[in-house]
Amino acid sequence: MADIVGIFAVSHTPVMTNLPDAPAPAERDEIFAHFRQIGRTIADQRPDAIIVISDDHLHNFFLDNMPAFCIGAGESHDSPMEAWLRVERRQLRGHRDLAAHLIDRSFASGFDPSFSLSLTLDHGMITPLELAGIATLAPIVPVIVNTVQPPMPRMPRCIAFGRALGAALRDYQECQRIVVLATGGLSHDVGTPRMGMVNEAFDRGFLDRLEAGDESALVAFAEAEVGRAGNGAEEVRNWLVAHGIADGARFQPIHYRAVPSWYTGIALGRWVQA
Repeated sequence: MADIVGIFAVSHTPVMTNLPDAPAPAERDEIFAHFRQIGRTIADQRPDAIIVISDDHLHNFFLDNMPAFCIGAGESHDSPMEAWLRVERRQLRGHRDLAAHLIDRSFASGFDPSFSLSLTLDHGMITPLELAGIATLAPIVPVIVNTVQPPMPRMPRCIAFGRALGAALRDYQECQRIVVLATGGLSHDVGTPRMGMVNEAFDRGFLDRLEAGDESALVAFAEAEVGRAGNGAEEVRNWLVAHGIADGARFQPIHYRAVPSWYTGIALGRWVQA
């Protein structure tokens, strides 16, 4: 039986690597230090595999093919998709057997994710992995959630999918230690007149409700308020999948700062057993 030895969530934005000097140096250095600390914490857990939950920014999928959930089952994953990202282009190891197990168990649990043997990871996955220094630490299983084009999976469905993934991970026989890293959001707008505006009230309200552990209140807040936090805030679904995987573990915020020069509310946190 596998042990999920760490569940983390962090914001992502491509400008953290493309425009690292946009914020004040102290602000940037503090955020980067937290990413590196999470990376060290994950490395200390000696994971056999890392599940990375993010969204695809219309690179692998477009309007002609937009799955609600997709599990990457390739032997390796090209990265990054964006040539301008200022991240080394390389292939990251995949874990086909674990991915196949997750797909099979998802179907047995009433979910119908698509799968791909040829995903190319974009900034949503590769930027946090690079900033944490763990891109090559262990094989990666990408889990993609549609957060970019309606209709999107409902917030409760994301938590339920996370619970199904968590049960499948804990039931897997071929790995002993697995880490989960969800990445996305928080508040931000992409390609609209609101780009650069950060809704700190939404960000803190979402984090507070995660920490409080009241799932009904968390879902109600996310569904009612996400539209006011920018089109990129739909990525909180990735955090909710991780919350489902945690299955009752307590959420612990690590850091939050609104960073308009990076267009995003930057947050980092983890789930810990009470």
